[in-house]
Amino acid sequence: MIDEQTEKPRSSFWKELPILLGVAILVAVLVRAFVLQTFFIPSPSMENTLKIDDRVLVNKLVYDFRSPHRGEVIVFKAPTEWSGNPDGEDFIKRVIGVGGDHVVCCDRDGGQERLIINGKPIDEPFVYPGNKVADQDFDITVPEGRLWVMGDHREASGDSLEHWQQSGEDITEATIPEGEVVGRAFTIFWPFDRATWLTVPEQFDGIPNP
Repeated sequence: MIDEQTEKPRSSFWKELPILLGVAILVAVLVRAFVLQTFFIPSPSMENTLKIDDRVLVNKLVYDFRSPHRGEVIVFKAPTEWSGNPDGEDFIKRVIGVGGDHVVCCDRDGGQERLIINGKPIDEPFVYPGNKVADQDFDITVPEGRLWVMGDHREASGDSLEHWQQSGEDITEATIPEGEVVGRAFTIFWPFDRATWLTVPEQFDGIPNP
């Protein structure tokens, strides 16, 4: 009797194992498709916030319930004009302006250049050391449902300002539609010694609505 009782659980476990593995794989696929996804950083465009080969975790669900906010780091499907890749390519940038925002370069009071968003100059300590906040003056209004995005390493970033320049100041080509946003990057999880939350800088607090 003892042998029979011990054999049954073992037999049951091996029969259930494929089912358990299948459920685990299905859950992982669903989570990756709809909730969370990992991305690695291939370029210096977001230094020093994000460095080459950093791994970030992206919340793919958050923008199903709200629009992106200023200051958030987002992953999005880049327009073909941006990436040159007709199959699509994921970019990661910081949201500077949302629909309706008036973004101007630059406020130079006190000898320091600062972007102005809806009349409020903002400091950007996250910009790569030695970079200007922009390499030319501009004065734009972000169309509704679109985003003006910039890399933190402004001199090494193919972003809204670069495509504003290259398109002959076409605001549609310089911005990305909210519908192409994959999700919000909210933490660096690898390498471990760089693990941190990607929070919205306090400098974006208090910007008035347009």
